[in-house]
Amino acid sequence: MKVFRSLRLALLALALCAIPASSFAGVFISVNIAPPVMPVYVQPPCPEEGYMWTPGYWAYGPDGYYWVPGAWVAAPQPGYLWTPPYWGWENGVYLFHAGYWGAHVGYYGGVNYGFGYMGWGFAGGEWRGGHFFYNTAIVHVGGGFHNTYVNETIVHNTTIINNNHVSYNGGPNGVRYQPRPEERAAMSEHHLAPTAMQQQHFNAAAHNPQQRFSANQGHPQTVAAARPLNGGARPETMNRPANQPQNRPQAQSQYHPQAQPQNRPQTQARPEQQYRPQTQARPQTEARPEARPQSQPRPQSHPAPRSEEHPRGR
Repeated sequence: MKVFRSLRLALLALALCAIPASSFAGVFISVNIAPPVMPVYVQPPCPEEGYMWTPGYWAYGPDGYYWVPGAWVAAPQPGYLWTPPYWGWENGVYLFHAGYWGAHVGYYGGVNYGFGYMGWGFAGGEWRGGHFFYNTAIVHVGGGFHNTYVNETIVHNTTIINNNHVSYNGGPNGVRYQPRPEERAAMSEHHLAPTAMQQQHFNAAAHNPQQRFSANQGHPQTVAAARPLNGGARPETMNRPANQPQNRPQAQSQYHPQAQPQNRPQTQARPEQQYRPQTQARPQTEARPEARPQSQPRPQSHPAPRSEEHPRGR
């Protein structure tokens, strides 16, 4: 049974790679076990203008459910917004609907992911003439941002209450929400697949044993990526204001334990490559590159020593 499931998931992954990015419509995975509840966490600040927040979610692989951390991502092009993936109950199974980029936010099952994704639409910001403006009543940005505004009313108008942090639509205990006309229209628009950096992010989470529900019992070691995902349309190509200070991302905030789902995958985690593990006891701060020492007088046949830089990785 496990071999068959692994083969099915591998074929689905190949199908995803074969879909042109310009016509991305999503690939479906069916599971007969309900996804776990979503962990509660604090959003890391946006590193610089032009990045979009993509909320974390439960994905499924050969070893069961695993958590893909939320992350700041450069949009593939100005004017595009992210529609998060979601799980929906259909014909006795839970189907996974992949996320995508588009001019408007489509249907994502009414799942309240927070940080602007309150169940339908997006309230965390908007594009204005090639610039993305952040609604700081909802999203967390660093200092020195020029394109910001505050709109608290939109939160009350768009929020779908989900106190139990359910991560799927329909079924015995899922969110009860059907797509609105504007969401149906957005679903049929031109879409782009997740960027290459997003795909790498997804794969890293899939190969990190600590992200699996079977290992963390609903408390992932990394709930939100402290570093942004580069790639796509970089902020500097989006007409960023001159002399804009670049704010470094802060450390991941701790999540708060929530109630566990009744149905849990029983597979055991296997040791594999780690995906940027974060220490739960205390947040880590990003290591800033060390200054390079000045070259010292030396024979011309020997280059000056340099200190190595140490990058690091609702």
